[in-house]
Amino acid sequence: MNQSNQVEIRLRDAKPNMTRTERMVCEYVERRLSDIPALSIKQLAKKSGTSEASVLRFCKTLGYRGYRDFILSLSSALGSLDEKAEEKKYTDIRPGDTLETIIENVSFNNTCSIEETLMVLDKGQVEKAVTLLSLAKWVDWYGLGASGLVCQDAQQKFMRIKKHCQALTDSHSIRTAAAILDKEDVAVLVSNSGTTKEILDALELVKESGAKSIAITRYSKSELALGADVILNISTPEVTFRSGAMGSRIAMLNVVDVLFSAVASKEYDSVKEYLDRTRGALNSR
Repeated sequence: MNQSNQVEIRLRDAKPNMTRTERMVCEYVERRLSDIPALSIKQLAKKSGTSEASVLRFCKTLGYRGYRDFILSLSSALGSLDEKAEEKKYTDIRPGDTLETIIENVSFNNTCSIEETLMVLDKGQVEKAVTLLSLAKWVDWYGLGASGLVCQDAQQKFMRIKKHCQALTDSHSIRTAAAILDKEDVAVLVSNSGTTKEILDALELVKESGAKSIAITRYSKSELALGADVILNISTPEVTFRSGAMGSRIAMLNVVDVLFSAVASKEYDSVKEYLDRTRGALNSR
C-alpha cells in the first residue's frame, strides 16, 4: 500500500467528523489534490474560503504535526499516483456478479482493510493497551452487532491465557457490567463508527467507575475516540450495501489478534502453561 493511499485514507476517514470549516478545506484539497503542494497555508485558506487557523486544524485532524508535514506527505503521495491508477479499487456487492468475482472482491476488500488499518494504528497506543490488559484484574469487551462478534472472539482468545474477561453484546448487559467495574479493571469498547449511543453510554459509566477504557474504532474524531483512555484505530471503506461491516469486522479481529499475541508474548513464561493446557483439552476431544 503506497503513500498516496495513506493520504486518501486519512482524508476519507477523518472527513465525517470534521468541523464545517475543516470540511471546506478537505473538499477543496480533494478537488485540487495535485495543486495543493504549490500553495502556502495562506493561499489554501483563501482558496478554500476559510482561515489559516482552520487549515492548521484540518492538518492536525488528519494526524499531521502541521501544514509543512501535511504538504511533505502529500508531495510524496503524488509521486506514486501513476502506480495507484492501476491498482484495484474497493468493490461493493453488485447484482449478477460471478462467484469468481465475488471471491476476488471480498478477499481484496478484507485484505485492504487490514493493510489500511496498519497505516492508522498507532504503535504507542497499542503498547499502552497491552500494558493495561496485562495489569487488569478484569477485562470487559463491549460491542453490538458485528462488533459484538469481535468481542466474543476476544473473550475466547484471552480466556486461553486465563485472563478474566467477558464479552457483553446487548445494551442492558453492557450497562450493568460497566456500572460495577473498579479502578483495577479495563473496558474495551468496540464500535466502527464511534458514535453508537449504547457504547457511548457505557463509556460514561466506565469513567464513573474509575476503570480504564480502550476503544477500537474507525480513524476519526468521534466521541468514542476522543473519550477513551487508549484509542486503537481501524480503517475500512464506506460502501452502500453494508459490505463495509465485513471489512471493519476483519480489521477489528486483526487488532484483537495483535493485542492477544502481544499480551501472551509479554507474559509468556506465566501463560505458556495455560496455552498448552487449553490446546491439550481441545485436542483430547
